[in-house]
Amino acid sequence: MENRVRDFREQAGWSQGELARRLGVSRQTINAVETDKYDPSLPLALRMAALFGLEVRELFIDHWAPEE
Repeated sequence: MENRVRDFREQAGWSQGELARRLGVSRQTINAVETDKYDPSLPLALRMAALFGLEVRELFIDHWAPEE
């Protein structure tokens, strides 16, 4: 899965710490999400998308497709 958290965070002018504060998580959590070491829970993904004014699928892109 590809995520665009870093892109949108930087566009907003926020540090990892600032994004973490706004979401109520640790800076380490944001770092782990941005570096693909951690997939956020659904509630966290929803909060992230809402904070950036996006749909979850715009922030987290899954290239998986079902077999036909």
